[in-house]
Amino acid sequence: MSDKLLKQIHLERRMLRQLFEDHCPLLNKAELSLPDRIECSALAAFLHGFYNGIENIFKRTALELREDMPEGANWHQILLEQMAKPGPRRTAVISPDLLESLKEYLAFRHFFRHAYPFQLTWTNMSHLAKNSGNVFARLEKALDAFEKSLTE
Repeated sequence: MSDKLLKQIHLERRMLRQLFEDHCPLLNKAELSLPDRIECSALAAFLHGFYNGIENIFKRTALELREDMPEGANWHQILLEQMAKPGPRRTAVISPDLLESLKEYLAFRHFFRHAYPFQLTWTNMSHLAKNSGNVFARLEKALDAFEKSLTE
């Protein structure tokens, strides 16, 4: 059980790293100048993919460890909060502090899925894009600790 979960988490982590590598030039450019509409759309897609990758890790964790998957309209929020608490077969995956940071990415993901591209503005996503590297580094540390707990 743990080996399969570890492989799934490693795959998602590799995919997230690839996402950052692919978008690094655009993230760097956005630090220097205001992104245009097309660049905002690309950055929004990056942020959407970033949270989706994280959520994939959380879904795989819940399913592999035979935890109840949340249901209903707010299942994404419930799953995120579930990962900040210990489960029957695991330690907490993320800290309460990281939970609070990830809630912003989840909220943006929801906005992105229901918005037209012209509604995406740098103002409503710049702090997420600029902080994504830091949030990802914190997630990587949390996942390292979580993976270690699975092998002990």
